[in-house]
Amino acid sequence: MSTVRARIEAPPSAQPRVRHQARDAALVMAFSAACSLGLALGVLALTTLGR
Repeated sequence: MSTVRARIEAPPSAQPRVRHQARDAALVMAFSAACSLGLALGVLALTTLGR
């Protein structure tokens, strides 16, 4: 008796497309830039008020 194993693959629609990955990457970059800007402005405000 031989056993046939079926390969289980995700349907093509379940895999992220390149445009979705590009959108996610752009969102991560925008979030990172906003966090960096917020931290920089916070440090600037603290140093300006600390004089």
